[in-house]
Amino acid sequence: MRDLILKMSISIDGFVSDLEGRNTWMFGADQEAKAWSVEYLWTAGLHIMGSRSFQDMAAWWPTSTDQFAAPMNRIPKAVFSRQGPAIPTKASPSATLQPGGESWAEARVASGDLAADIAALKAQGGRPIIAHGGVRFARSLVARGLVDQFVLLVAPVALGKGLPLFSELAAPAPLRLVSSTAFPGGAVAQIYRPA
Repeated sequence: MRDLILKMSISIDGFVSDLEGRNTWMFGADQEAKAWSVEYLWTAGLHIMGSRSFQDMAAWWPTSTDQFAAPMNRIPKAVFSRQGPAIPTKASPSATLQPGGESWAEARVASGDLAADIAALKAQGGRPIIAHGGVRFARSLVARGLVDQFVLLVAPVALGKGLPLFSELAAPAPLRLVSSTAFPGGAVAQIYRPA
């Protein structure tokens, strides 16, 4: 059985984006934090995300030459959508696809019970599942206790207000720190497991 890892960038005050859903503050100029994140993405056997994040990512990654593009494109994807199996991608047909870019059009769509669908994916075995957001999807995973490991890249920025990750917990959820890696630009990668 493989783990479900929730990988999110988060501000020091606990927000994954501002109130409008923007997260341009994520990495700043911290190249070592970016390199660590790219390397971490390569550990996945499957990327999963909510439908809104999927739409945004499917419009960007297939043609991107950003350092995150290779693992985002080459690793299979599953999208969780309440709207059913038809999730069109927005990549421009005239754009040049990067290697693996076609994987976005081949993503598996899950539209049933979240816990049952996650259990089925975990049971397939293989390398871990890495969940990316959006925030509503991530909150659903957290609230239902489906996350086996939290990989939080804490950015050295306070937003003051925004969209929190853990706001739908019914009770406190104790976590055990597995590792912590500080980067020269001030970001810290914190890895936790449920206690």
